[in-house]
Amino acid sequence: MKLKTVDDTREFGRRLAGVLRAGDLVLLTGPLGAGKTALVQGIGAGLGVQGPITSPTFVIARVHRGPLPLVHADAYRLGDRPDPRAEIDDLDLDASADDAVTVVEWGTGLVEQLNDEYLQVRMDRLDDDTRVIDLVPHGGDWAHRLETM
Repeated sequence: MKLKTVDDTREFGRRLAGVLRAGDLVLLTGPLGAGKTALVQGIGAGLGVQGPITSPTFVIARVHRGPLPLVHADAYRLGDRPDPRAEIDDLDLDASADDAVTVVEWGTGLVEQLNDEYLQVRMDRLDDDTRVIDLVPHGGDWAHRLETM
């Protein structure tokens, strides 16, 4: 799927929020500037969470309260650590996993163990700033849910 603007990326996030439920894990992959945080902003808007959503790069994880809470984590700064999986474990993301939607940027190879069923969102940005998004369901009923979008 191609999204021409950042606003289109946010709107896609709002639509994606419509199929999300408590306990879901969404893993975002893609280069810097691909629109990962913009997508999470749309997801947050669709979930009705409170407060602004900004990149959690320097705080690693934020919890946004709402009817369905959103845990937004960013593992970008953990990649250069001797044991980044231990750092992820220290965040205790699984403590809120059953009650919230957990979205992790840069978490490939680090957070998949949080849930056997997860959605990977692969993102890229073309030279004309168009975002390309590919949804890759892993287990569960993800494929069926995505058909309803």
